[in-house]
Amino acid sequence: MINIYQFLAEHDIEYERHDHPPVFTCEEADRLVPPLPAVKTKNLFVRDRKGGQHFLVVVGYEKVVDLKALSSLLGVSKLSLASPERLRRYLGVDPGSVTILGVVNDPDKEVEIIMDEGLWDSEAFRCHPLVNTSTLVISRENLQRFLDTTGHKLRVLNIPGKGQDQKLGEILRKAI
Repeated sequence: MINIYQFLAEHDIEYERHDHPPVFTCEEADRLVPPLPAVKTKNLFVRDRKGGQHFLVVVGYEKVVDLKALSSLLGVSKLSLASPERLRRYLGVDPGSVTILGVVNDPDKEVEIIMDEGLWDSEAFRCHPLVNTSTLVISRENLQRFLDTTGHKLRVLNIPGKGQDQKLGEILRKAI
């Protein structure tokens, strides 16, 4: 597995590091991660029905993704959460540590990154550095540099959500 800090340093990708106790859910992150000047993200690693396509879906932490509607939007058959084994194979991380930075472990670019369009407008993002005991704050510019370096293209879409979470997300992003 790649040393993410060495990779970021070698490619002049700036970040702020904040260590904390392990967090496995957004609720735990709210309690254990100090307030940081970046948007909170939630990452879902999903696959299509046959397991031939894999997607890393990045949304605001409050959004509940409608996987059925997202499947239709992407033109793939039935999306579901990928297994821990697939997570380790494609992103090199364990459950609870899913992060956009995991694509550093995907040299064959088998994982497609989908980000919610409202989120991409943010100036900076919170993300795990392949483990859930730290959170990095990375600017949009540095995140784009990271993706360019790994060769992963970012697809920005209006990811379908369920219920009132979309309006709540807009309010929370403006408050950050």
